[in-house]
Order: sequence, then structure tokens, then C-alpha cells
Amino acid sequence: MKAVVQRVSRAAVAPGGAIGAGLCVLLGVAAEDGEEAAARLAGKVARLRVFTGDDGKFDRSLLDTGGAALVVSQFTLIADTSRGNRPSFSGAARPERAEPLYERFCSALRELGVTVETGVFGACMEVELVNDGPVTVVLE
Repeated sequence: MKAVVQRVSRAAVAPGGAIGAGLCVLLGVAAEDGEEAAARLAGKVARLRVFTGDDGKFDRSLLDTGGAALVVSQFTLIADTSRGNRPSFSGAARPERAEPLYERFCSALRELGVTVETGVFGACMEVELVNDGPVTVVLE
């Protein structure tokens, strides 16, 4: 499982929801991922200290700030580009396996107290965001 996490002042996905300040999470599910990986990664995202405190250092998380998460499924994060110019997506989980794990990731964030908005799994979506910083972190 791979997440590209961007600190945002606002973000929206259509179709789907929108958030104010928080994190936009692009989430890719690999074929070998399971529920434990989803819950573990959700914990990392919720506790990721990329928000500044009074001293200007990255020492606050979503849990500390009360920020929200916009979670968008993105199987293309699992692309293998090691051969040629066309990405291979054979390592990505099939939709019938990926969707429950995507949902588990979102529910694990909610269980930690994070407000979560989502896109529509499997849909062609338009994501708009204002990257605050910019701050972008890749988590696996």
C-alpha cells in the first residue's frame, strides 16, 4: 500500500467530497496488501507530523490539529516503470480486493478521530487542491 500525502489548505474531488485544512491522501493498494497494512498506514497518516507548531517546526499531526483527510483511490501509484515507457499495473490489487482495503483505510482513520471525505472508488475523478507549503510525503 502506498500513499502520497499532501498538506493542503483545501482540497476537493469530483465526484466526492471536500475538506478545508488537512491532508489530501492519494492511496494505491497493491495485490499483496491486507487489512493490517491498511490500518497501519492509516495510523501513520493520522500521526504524520507535517503541521507546524508555534516554533515553526513540523511537530503537529492531523490528530493534534483536528484537520481532515481527503482520501482518493489511485491504483496508478502501484505502477511498475522499470521496463520501457508504458507503466505496468499488474502489481495493483484488483478492484474487488482493493475497494474493501481502501474502505478499511478510511474507517481506520475515522476510528482514530479523523474527519474523512472520499472520492468515488473506481471513478474517473478530478482532484483540486491547494498544497500548503508545499509539503508532500510518500508513505508505504
